Amino acid sequence: MKFFLSLLVTIPLLGEIEQQDNNGSGKTLPLKYRLNGKSTQDAFGKAKHTALAATAKLTRNDKLIAMGAIVSPEGYILTKASSCVGARLATLANGEIYQLRIKKRNEELDLALYQMISDKKDFPYVSWNEKNASDQVSWVLSAFTELDEIRVGITSGKKREIGREGGVMGVILGNESKEGVRVTEVVPQAAADKAGLRNGDIMQKVDGRTVRKRDQVVNLVSKKDPGDVVSVEVLRKNKSMNFRITLGHRSVTFDLFNRNLQMSGPVSKRKDNFPLIIQHDLPLPKEAMGGPLFDLEGNCIGINIARVDRVTVFSLPARIASKMTTDLKK
Repeated sequence: MKFFLSLLVTIPLLGEIEQQDNNGSGKTLPLKYRLNGKSTQDAFGKAKHTALAATAKLTRNDKLIAMGAIVSPEGYILTKASSCVGARLATLANGEIYQLRIKKRNEELDLALYQMISDKKDFPYVSWNEKNASDQVSWVLSAFTELDEIRVGITSGKKREIGREGGVMGVILGNESKEGVRVTEVVPQAAADKAGLRNGDIMQKVDGRTVRKRDQVVNLVSKKDPGDVVSVEVLRKNKSMNFRITLGHRSVTFDLFNRNLQMSGPVSKRKDNFPLIIQHDLPLPKEAMGGPLFDLEGNCIGINIARVDRVTVFSLPARIASKMTTDLKK
């Protein structure tokens, strides 16, 4: 199958290169045929059409906030809970638009179940493959944000649990005293730096709790997730000052010189604390999270749950997501 697919992808692309005018400027490949281009997508045949038909884009105030997998003919949509808050409309590949109502949420898995408000009972929906084709490197695909094309890639890491990361301010703490805990360094461009903290500030309260020890600060902050807001009261040159800090991701904050992370662009607010994930390299934006991931046969093998960086997306495997579909509909 892999060899056959490579032929399907390669031959049309070569043909299209040869068909370009050669007017002395050299042969070039048109933009529409590059990176997941038309011929590459068409090589995936039925799987492409299934992916587009069984995916919905969810919007709030006319802005895309997440994608979703249509999981039943009654119009139930499974999506990423932390991305879809306030979703109002679902748009399908055929142009149909439906209002949404929330049914249930599962914060542990970061999943939410919506239903399109309609009398229809024949919506196209995903067919689950719970055996999971990602035990070995394999082709995978997902619908792109406008539902007029797909993105294609491969599974790129072992299935595994992703532990809880916790949010960070991006500071290095120093001396402890009766006054509080001194900040010896603020990581450039980290959460604390953006909020206004400076080297030498003395932390006195975190979320209203008095702190005198480094461990107290760490314990209070580590209970929160990236994207959560923490209030901090500091003493600066004998003047009390208050800040609200939106916590960042540990991996990004303390690895700012990692070239891959610098080039990654916006990532998911929550990208940790999952019981099991499939890792793949589809070039999808964070707004595409919540959408289904398909194998070559057009079966859904997972739900895209987190954009980690420019070459890494996590998906919850079908055996977890499909069970949640059943549970959420009860």
